[in-house]
Parts: sequence; structure tokens; C-alpha cells
Amino acid sequence: MPLRMTEIVIDWAGHEAVIEFWAAAMGYERRDVNDQYTALVPPEPAIGRPVLLFQKVAEPKIVKNRVHLDLRAEVMADEVERLLGLGATFVAEQSLGELRWTVIADPEGNELCVSGET
Repeated sequence: MPLRMTEIVIDWAGHEAVIEFWAAAMGYERRDVNDQYTALVPPEPAIGRPVLLFQKVAEPKIVKNRVHLDLRAEVMADEVERLLGLGATFVAEQSLGELRWTVIADPEGNELCVSGET
């Protein structure tokens, strides 16, 4: 049987701004699991919308993420502006041929990429 992705786990140092950012960014609802984990779940289960599970860790993020989320928006610039307004920070504009995306970081510095129509 092939594997199914059920959750994406993101380390966080416990700053509530991270949970608030991702909940607003994705339109997800908060579910406190226990002292170490907080889950963000889609309002309605749907294929392609896995749970985001935040695991509290003692150490802060220091280096570039080895894994990150790529998010697609209808209009990239509008979505980047919305996410910056939610507390993200701009990292870089990137391109590869005609493909363009913006790299931003959540309030604890975890990188994510936003692509879409320019």
C-alpha cells in the first residue's frame, strides 16, 4: 500500500505568532494536542490539505530549512503582501526560466515559497 501524507510537522519555539500566522495564512483551525504539539487543521478535510503539526522545540531555528512548503496563489504579489501583513518577512525573489516565486519566512524564520500569476 502506498504511503499517505497526513501531517507536515514544523518545529517551533513556542511563539504564538507562528501559530497565528499559519492559521491565518492557510485558513486552518487550531487544535491544541498537548504541551508539545499544536495542530492546525483544514476547516473541512480535503485531499491535498494535510494537517500542520507544530512541535515545540527548545532551540531556535539557525540555518536554512532542508524542507519547506511551496504554496500557489492566484496572484503571487497579492498573496505575498497578505502574508507579509500577517507577520512574514521577505527573503528573496527567485526565478528559473519563466517560473517565478517569492521566498518568505514565517515569524520564526521558517522559509516558504509562494508562486502564482504575476
